[in-house]
Amino acid sequence: MTEILAVCVALAVLAGGTTVVVKILQVVKKVGDAADDWRGEPARPGVPARPGVMERLAAIEAQLKPNGGHSTRDVVNRVEQSARRIEDTLAVTLEQRREE
Repeated sequence: MTEILAVCVALAVLAGGTTVVVKILQVVKKVGDAADDWRGEPARPGVPARPGVMERLAAIEAQLKPNGGHSTRDVVNRVEQSARRIEDTLAVTLEQRREE
């Protein structure tokens, strides 16, 4: 990344303008920020680590599979079973009331 920055600055200086240099530096910084976001950042004093995109996707995918009770998928399955039990109980109760 440093080599690319040096080449860009040299080209801008040859082109003859500090405005061009500033614009190139802004673009290089944005590209560097995007790369840091993709890869993630290690922890440093006072700042926690930030996982990269692939690590975050893996964590999300893990929540979509049952794992014995702790994933989001397991919670959704439990809520669905509970709702079914409530519906079944309500249907039986309504049927009993109709027969009365």
